[in-house]
Amino acid sequence: MKRDSIELRNLAIGYRKSVVAENLNATIFGGELTCLVGVNGVGKSTLLRTLAGFQPPLAGEIIYNCHCGLDPQSPDQSPTAGNKLSRIIGVVLTEKITAADLSVTDLVGMGRSPYTNFWGQLTAEDRQIVCEAIGQVGITELANRHVHTLSDGERQKVMLAKVLAQQTPVIFLDEPTAFLDYPSKAEIMNLLRTLSRETGKAIFLSSHDLELVCKTADKLWLLDKSRGLLVGSPDELQENGCMDVLLKFAISTPAQATLL
Repeated sequence: MKRDSIELRNLAIGYRKSVVAENLNATIFGGELTCLVGVNGVGKSTLLRTLAGFQPPLAGEIIYNCHCGLDPQSPDQSPTAGNKLSRIIGVVLTEKITAADLSVTDLVGMGRSPYTNFWGQLTAEDRQIVCEAIGQVGITELANRHVHTLSDGERQKVMLAKVLAQQTPVIFLDEPTAFLDYPSKAEIMNLLRTLSRETGKAIFLSSHDLELVCKTADKLWLLDKSRGLLVGSPDELQENGCMDVLLKFAISTPAQATLL
Protein backbone atom coordinates (compact mmCIF):
# COMPACT_ATOMS: atom_id res chain seq x y z
CA MET A 1 0.00 0.00 0.00
CA LYS A 2 1.42 3.37 -1.03
CA ARG A 3 1.87 6.02 1.63
CA ASP A 4 0.91 9.62 1.08
CA SER A 5 3.92 11.91 0.96
CA ILE A 6 5.20 15.37 0.16
CA GLU A 7 8.53 15.50 -1.65
CA LEU A 8 10.95 18.42 -1.80
CA ARG A 9 13.13 18.55 -4.90
CA ASN A 10 15.93 21.12 -4.96
CA LEU A 11 13.64 23.52 -3.13
CA ALA A 12 14.72 27.10 -2.48
CA ILE A 13 12.75 29.21 0.00
CA GLY A 14 12.76 32.88 0.89
CA TYR A 15 11.30 36.22 -0.11
CA ARG A 16 11.55 37.56 -3.68
CA LYS A 17 15.30 37.56 -4.35
CA SER A 18 16.32 36.95 -0.73
CA VAL A 19 17.12 33.24 -0.42
CA VAL A 20 16.75 31.84 3.11
CA ALA A 21 17.67 28.23 2.26
CA GLU A 22 18.18 26.29 -0.96
CA ASN A 23 18.86 22.84 -2.41
CA LEU A 24 16.45 21.26 0.04
CA ASN A 25 15.67 17.62 -0.73
CA ALA A 26 13.56 15.45 1.59
CA THR A 27 10.25 13.59 1.86
CA ILE A 28 7.49 13.70 4.47
CA PHE A 29 5.78 10.30 4.73
CA GLY A 30 2.33 9.33 5.84
CA GLY A 31 2.19 7.43 9.12
CA GLU A 32 5.21 9.30 10.48
CA LEU A 33 5.74 12.20 12.84
CA THR A 34 8.38 14.48 11.33
CA CYS A 35 9.79 17.37 13.35
CA LEU A 36 11.66 20.39 11.98
CA VAL A 37 14.30 21.91 14.27
CA GLY A 38 17.05 24.50 13.93
CA VAL A 39 18.38 27.67 15.50
CA ASN A 40 16.31 30.84 15.40
CA GLY A 41 16.46 32.63 12.05
CA VAL A 42 17.54 29.59 10.05
CA GLY A 43 14.29 29.48 8.06
CA LYS A 44 11.99 27.02 9.85
CA SER A 45 8.90 29.23 9.63
CA THR A 46 9.67 30.13 6.03
CA LEU A 47 9.96 26.46 5.10
CA LEU A 48 6.74 25.59 6.89
CA ARG A 49 4.84 28.44 5.20
CA THR A 50 6.18 27.39 1.80
CA LEU A 51 5.19 23.76 2.29
CA ALA A 52 1.73 24.81 3.45
CA GLY A 53 1.23 26.94 0.34
CA PHE A 54 1.19 30.29 2.14
CA GLN A 55 4.07 31.57 0.00
CA PRO A 56 5.62 30.34 -3.27
CA PRO A 57 9.00 28.61 -3.48
CA LEU A 58 11.82 30.55 -5.11
CA ALA A 59 13.00 27.49 -7.03
CA GLY A 60 12.58 23.73 -7.14
CA GLU A 61 9.46 21.68 -6.61
CA ILE A 62 7.08 20.49 -3.92
CA ILE A 63 5.48 17.24 -5.09
CA TYR A 64 2.24 16.22 -3.38
CA ASN A 65 2.03 12.44 -3.67
CA CYS A 66 -1.31 12.24 -1.90
CA HIS A 67 -3.70 9.56 -3.08
CA CYS A 68 -6.88 11.52 -2.58
CA GLY A 69 -7.83 12.20 -6.18
CA LEU A 70 -6.69 15.83 -6.03
CA ASP A 71 -3.68 17.54 -7.60
CA PRO A 72 -3.15 20.96 -5.99
CA GLN A 73 -0.77 22.01 -8.75
CA SER A 74 -3.05 21.31 -11.71
CA PRO A 75 -4.72 24.35 -13.34
CA ASP A 76 -8.33 24.74 -12.24
CA GLN A 77 -10.56 27.79 -12.58
CA SER A 78 -13.67 26.24 -11.04
CA PRO A 79 -15.37 27.82 -8.00
CA THR A 80 -14.03 24.99 -5.81
CA ALA A 81 -10.40 25.34 -6.94
CA GLY A 82 -9.51 27.23 -3.77
CA ASN A 83 -10.53 24.21 -1.73
CA LYS A 84 -8.02 21.86 -3.37
CA LEU A 85 -5.07 22.48 -1.08
CA SER A 86 -7.33 22.70 1.98
CA ARG A 87 -8.43 19.12 1.25
CA ILE A 88 -4.81 17.95 1.20
CA ILE A 89 -3.11 20.04 3.89
CA GLY A 90 -4.41 21.05 7.32
CA VAL A 91 -2.51 23.70 9.28
CA VAL A 92 -2.35 24.57 12.98
CA LEU A 93 -0.54 27.85 13.66
CA THR A 94 1.19 29.08 16.81
CA GLU A 95 -1.13 31.98 17.54
CA LYS A 96 -3.62 31.55 20.35
CA ILE A 97 -7.18 31.35 19.12
CA THR A 98 -9.79 33.96 20.04
CA ALA A 99 -13.22 32.37 19.83
CA ALA A 100 -15.04 33.57 22.92
CA ASP A 101 -18.57 32.81 21.69
CA LEU A 102 -17.86 29.43 20.10
CA SER A 103 -18.28 26.05 21.67
CA VAL A 104 -15.70 23.32 21.12
CA THR A 105 -18.06 21.59 18.70
CA ASP A 106 -18.63 24.83 16.77
CA LEU A 107 -14.91 25.45 16.37
CA VAL A 108 -14.10 21.88 15.36
CA GLY A 109 -16.97 22.09 12.88
CA MET A 110 -15.11 24.87 11.07
CA GLY A 111 -12.70 22.19 9.92
CA ARG A 112 -15.43 20.98 7.57
CA SER A 113 -15.48 24.28 5.64
CA PRO A 114 -13.66 22.86 2.55
CA TYR A 115 -16.61 20.50 2.07
CA THR A 116 -19.65 22.61 2.98
CA ASN A 117 -21.88 24.79 0.84
CA PHE A 118 -21.70 28.59 0.57
CA TRP A 119 -23.50 29.01 3.89
CA GLY A 120 -21.20 26.60 5.74
CA GLN A 121 -24.05 24.32 6.70
CA LEU A 122 -23.04 20.97 8.20
CA THR A 123 -24.75 17.79 7.10
CA ALA A 124 -25.41 14.85 9.39
CA GLU A 125 -22.26 13.25 7.97
CA ASP A 126 -20.25 16.40 8.75
CA ARG A 127 -21.50 16.43 12.33
CA GLN A 128 -20.54 12.77 12.73
CA ILE A 129 -17.02 13.51 11.47
CA VAL A 130 -16.76 16.40 13.94
CA CYS A 131 -17.85 14.13 16.78
CA GLU A 132 -15.30 11.50 15.81
CA ALA A 133 -12.50 14.08 15.60
CA ILE A 134 -13.30 15.33 19.08
CA GLY A 135 -13.17 11.75 20.35
CA GLN A 136 -9.85 11.07 18.61
CA VAL A 137 -8.08 13.71 20.71
CA GLY A 138 -9.85 12.67 23.93
CA ILE A 139 -11.95 15.76 24.63
CA THR A 140 -15.48 14.40 24.28
CA GLU A 141 -16.36 15.76 27.71
CA LEU A 142 -15.45 19.27 26.50
CA ALA A 143 -17.67 19.22 23.41
CA ASN A 144 -20.20 21.74 24.75
CA ARG A 145 -17.75 23.97 26.62
CA HIS A 146 -17.01 27.46 25.34
CA VAL A 147 -13.48 27.72 23.97
CA HIS A 148 -12.54 30.71 26.14
CA THR A 149 -13.06 28.60 29.29
CA LEU A 150 -10.40 26.03 28.31
CA SER A 151 -6.78 25.73 29.34
CA ASP A 152 -4.04 26.24 26.76
CA GLY A 153 -3.51 22.48 26.52
CA GLU A 154 -7.23 21.86 26.02
CA ARG A 155 -7.40 24.55 23.34
CA GLN A 156 -4.53 22.96 21.46
CA LYS A 157 -6.41 19.64 21.47
CA VAL A 158 -9.43 21.47 20.06
CA MET A 159 -7.28 22.81 17.22
CA LEU A 160 -6.01 19.29 16.56
CA ALA A 161 -9.60 18.04 16.45
CA LYS A 162 -10.48 20.84 14.01
CA VAL A 163 -7.69 19.84 11.62
CA LEU A 164 -8.64 16.16 11.95
CA ALA A 165 -12.21 17.07 11.00
CA GLN A 166 -10.73 18.64 7.86
CA GLN A 167 -9.77 15.09 6.82
CA THR A 168 -6.50 15.96 5.07
CA PRO A 169 -3.74 13.38 4.49
CA VAL A 170 -1.14 15.95 5.63
CA ILE A 171 -1.08 18.10 8.79
CA PHE A 172 1.40 20.93 9.41
CA LEU A 173 1.83 22.46 12.87
CA ASP A 174 3.88 25.53 13.78
CA GLU A 175 5.25 25.20 17.33
CA PRO A 176 2.25 23.20 18.63
CA THR A 177 3.65 23.07 22.19
CA ALA A 178 4.22 26.82 22.53
CA PHE A 179 2.57 28.35 25.63
CA LEU A 180 2.16 24.91 27.27
CA ASP A 181 3.63 23.59 30.51
CA TYR A 182 5.87 20.54 30.28
CA PRO A 183 3.22 17.86 31.04
CA SER A 184 0.93 19.38 28.41
CA LYS A 185 3.80 19.57 25.90
CA ALA A 186 4.55 15.88 26.38
CA GLU A 187 0.87 14.99 26.10
CA ILE A 188 0.46 16.87 22.82
CA MET A 189 3.61 15.36 21.29
CA ASN A 190 2.61 11.83 22.28
CA LEU A 191 -0.89 12.46 20.91
CA LEU A 192 0.55 13.60 17.58
CA ARG A 193 2.75 10.51 17.35
CA THR A 194 -0.23 8.27 18.10
CA LEU A 195 -2.41 10.05 15.53
CA SER A 196 0.24 9.68 12.82
CA ARG A 197 0.32 5.93 13.39
CA GLU A 198 -3.41 5.38 13.81
CA THR A 199 -4.56 7.58 10.92
CA GLY A 200 -1.64 7.13 8.51
CA LYS A 201 -1.45 10.90 8.10
CA ALA A 202 1.82 12.70 7.44
CA ILE A 203 2.24 14.99 10.47
CA PHE A 204 4.97 17.62 10.20
CA LEU A 205 5.76 20.23 12.83
CA SER A 206 8.35 22.81 13.81
CA SER A 207 9.55 22.85 17.40
CA HIS A 208 12.09 24.25 19.85
CA ASP A 209 11.50 21.39 22.30
CA LEU A 210 14.51 19.27 21.39
CA GLU A 211 14.06 16.83 24.26
CA LEU A 212 10.47 16.06 23.29
CA VAL A 213 11.07 15.75 19.57
CA CYS A 214 14.02 13.43 20.14
CA LYS A 215 11.75 11.21 22.22
CA THR A 216 8.72 11.24 19.93
CA ALA A 217 9.73 12.00 16.32
CA ASP A 218 10.14 9.31 13.69
CA LYS A 219 12.21 11.73 11.62
CA LEU A 220 14.04 14.96 12.37
CA TRP A 221 14.63 17.64 9.77
CA LEU A 222 17.57 19.63 11.06
CA LEU A 223 17.93 22.89 9.13
CA ASP A 224 21.39 24.43 9.32
CA LYS A 225 22.85 27.47 7.52
CA SER A 226 26.14 25.78 6.64
CA ARG A 227 25.08 22.15 6.10
CA GLY A 228 21.61 22.58 4.66
CA LEU A 229 18.80 20.18 5.52
CA LEU A 230 19.85 17.07 7.44
CA VAL A 231 17.26 14.29 7.67
CA GLY A 232 17.09 11.13 9.76
CA SER A 233 15.83 9.64 12.97
CA PRO A 234 17.18 11.31 16.14
CA ASP A 235 19.58 8.38 16.64
CA GLU A 236 20.69 8.43 13.00
CA LEU A 237 21.52 12.13 13.10
CA GLN A 238 23.66 11.68 16.18
CA GLU A 239 25.38 8.60 14.72
CA ASN A 240 26.04 10.28 11.35
CA GLY A 241 28.21 13.09 12.60
CA CYS A 242 25.49 15.70 13.10
CA MET A 243 26.18 16.10 16.81
CA ASP A 244 27.78 19.51 16.26
CA VAL A 245 24.61 20.84 14.62
CA LEU A 246 22.37 19.33 17.29
CA LEU A 247 24.62 20.80 19.97
CA LYS A 248 24.42 24.24 18.33
CA PHE A 249 20.63 23.99 18.38
CA ALA A 250 20.64 22.81 22.00
CA ILE A 251 22.82 25.73 23.07
CA SER A 252 20.44 28.13 21.33
CA THR A 253 17.64 26.70 23.51
CA PRO A 254 19.33 26.53 26.96
CA ALA A 255 16.58 24.52 28.61
CA GLN A 256 17.45 21.62 26.34
CA ALA A 257 21.27 21.90 26.42
CA THR A 258 21.73 19.13 28.98
CA LEU A 259 20.26 16.60 26.55
CA LEU A 260 23.31 16.39 24.37
